Amino acid sequence: VFPFASNGMYSIKNLRTKWKEFEKMLRPAEEGHSTLGGDPDWASYTLGVFICLSCSGIHRNIPQVSKVKSVRLDAWEEAQVEFMASHGNDAARATFESKVPSFYYRPTFSDCQVLREQWIRAKYERREFVHPEKQEPYSAGYREGFLWKRGRDNGQFLSRKFVLTEREGALKYFNRSDAKEPKAIMKIEHLNATFQPAKIGHPHGLQVTYLKDNSTRNIFVYHEDGKEIVDWFNALRAARFHYLQVAFPGASDADLVPKLSRNYLKEGYMEKTGPKQTEGFRKRWFTMDDRRLMYFKDPLDAFARGEVFIGSKESGYKVLDGLPPSTQGYHWPHGITIVTPDRKFLFTCETELDQREWVAAFQKVVDRPMLPQEYAVEAHFKHKP
Repeated sequence: VFPFASNGMYSIKNLRTKWKEFEKMLRPAEEGHSTLGGDPDWASYTLGVFICLSCSGIHRNIPQVSKVKSVRLDAWEEAQVEFMASHGNDAARATFESKVPSFYYRPTFSDCQVLREQWIRAKYERREFVHPEKQEPYSAGYREGFLWKRGRDNGQFLSRKFVLTEREGALKYFNRSDAKEPKAIMKIEHLNATFQPAKIGHPHGLQVTYLKDNSTRNIFVYHEDGKEIVDWFNALRAARFHYLQVAFPGASDADLVPKLSRNYLKEGYMEKTGPKQTEGFRKRWFTMDDRRLMYFKDPLDAFARGEVFIGSKESGYKVLDGLPPSTQGYHWPHGITIVTPDRKFLFTCETELDQREWVAAFQKVVDRPMLPQEYAVEAHFKHKP
């Protein structure tokens, strides 16, 4: 039995004690957000879940489903505390996440707002993971609709029809809605999708990449409706999941799910020089995508100016701080040298923090042993100077 606070409400201490009595080891708050000290400071007292500050804002946007209070600042009624104690995050997961498809992306605290908001809405507002028939937009194996796509040459966003077909293992888009032939066919085998709101300049901005003649082609799309773009993202993951299940019949879901889509290890500006290291350094936008280091004149270019394959230390790849002593023509002071079996690549960063982050990203790749299929990529890799 817990005493009331003097105002007839449960005190904060009692709320937390009550909570910990029912959940001995406090799990991270809603949507995988760890909070300092392990104590989430917010709670949905209608759903019975503890949440972090970031997710509390999303919960406030669905008041018909979720009503939010601060554990620290608000007064709590006895019945509300009892409700929290008899429910909790584990119980909510058991109910609201009982039928989440393996391929469905579960966001973490570092993901963008649209992913986190749509996950919360899918769970509690639409109850998609309680009623599997509501998952058809991304689980049916076929999807078509219109997305705003950035033009390759003029940079304008125009409405384009997209068709995703699991049976053909392809995503297609058409320049006109009545066009018979697609403008591009992107094979699911080599396709990746990652949210890039800051780079694209839209909160629902999605970057889709695929291989064209062994080079990476970028397309940038968005939809005004958050549910639509997240449904597209999960439909692409579902198609990739289907492809990988066929390609690797013995693999478990746990093996395949990390391969459905990937975020970039690191992106940002560095300076680089050419293979002869005599033409000075030029500022370029770099993207580290798994073992492909790509560089662009502009972050939204369709094709990279060049791509560098970064293998493992067992194959003779190394990452070094600084530049060779004789190097000239650079403007930024913090150098990085990547040694490959064929040549050295020289880069410079504007700040020491940038340099440390890039070195850590490169080192992570170099320290990872290469897979058999990566040797084939290395062999066919065409570097464009």
